[in-house]
Amino acid sequence: MRSVLVASTAFGLLALVPACDKRPDSNPSPTTETPAAPTTASGPAAPKSRPFDPGQLAVFAALPASIERPDNVLTPDKVALGRMLWFDARLSKAQDVSCNSCHDVTKSGADDAPISTGTKKQKGTRNTPTIFNAAGEFAQGWDARWTLVEELVVPHAAQASVMGVDEKRLVDTVSSIPAYAAAFKKSFPDAKGAVAADTIAMALGAYARKLLTPSKWDTFLGGDQSALTDDEKAGLGAFMDASCTTCHAGKYVGAAQNQKLGVAKAWPASADVGRFAVTKEDVDRGVFKVPTLRNVTKTAPYLHDGSIASLDEITKLMSRHQVGKELTDAQTKSIVTFLGALAADPPKDLVAKPELPASGPKTPKPD
Repeated sequence: MRSVLVASTAFGLLALVPACDKRPDSNPSPTTETPAAPTTASGPAAPKSRPFDPGQLAVFAALPASIERPDNVLTPDKVALGRMLWFDARLSKAQDVSCNSCHDVTKSGADDAPISTGTKKQKGTRNTPTIFNAAGEFAQGWDARWTLVEELVVPHAAQASVMGVDEKRLVDTVSSIPAYAAAFKKSFPDAKGAVAADTIAMALGAYARKLLTPSKWDTFLGGDQSALTDDEKAGLGAFMDASCTTCHAGKYVGAAQNQKLGVAKAWPASADVGRFAVTKEDVDRGVFKVPTLRNVTKTAPYLHDGSIASLDEITKLMSRHQVGKELTDAQTKSIVTFLGALAADPPKDLVAKPELPASGPKTPKPD
């Protein structure tokens, strides 16, 4: 599944997710003009490492140990059920793609493609953001149309460019598999009918809420200055000096606001209107959710349309268009080195593909 407050001037590194965000168009919406490639800028030598006091780092926060939702308690049974559903291609219309096809948890939580391919080889219009840590972000989707990961499951699955199944087909498929029916009764003992659209969403949401990737960055924020190398600390300084923290701060180093693409310098015209598609307010044209920078070194290509392959390039472009600053090659390299410290993997037992239960006599056939 793919699959999201206009703020002040920002280093909006619109790189990624999450969470899912493929709209149902059959073909990707092309960017009508490509931004000029950043030129090599001469300037000062590479940034140097420096100490940071707690006040300077207060703009950031470590990942929480868990991302809880009071009405979706994370039990082992529910998370295990959600993991099976995540990998099960029978949930899609042609039974040819699963949630993991686009949000591949065995890789970066995404699929490395500019635009992902859904059921029956349909394509959407936006790049798939990583599912890792997405449950804690302020909104889901590039246009922030959903708040909670559970909210996007059913409408997202219904999109022709994703799984192509309506609510009835989704529920009928899951309930027709005997082991799933039993697992839902165990995971949702108080739910009437056990297998329903909302409990399917809750199970998948419970799994997504466990996909956290604490890294050496969190150790550093906890007070261990030795957790980062001198080069990574130099990159952190360059990151802060470039005003990246205007948008990319907090627990997720981003993913806490929406931002217009091209605040300081206009971004080339694009067929994607951004959040305007949700609000129909002119102020939201070209506005997108600011993505998390956690794991950004692993989630190329970048931007809402997956049009930028290089992290160095998108870093320079965002500094130019969002802040109005030209970064030197040395500054860019230093910032990217720091971004590597934000990368980590979720627990291996959570991302291994489980054995899936057998279909029942009433399980729908591929359509």
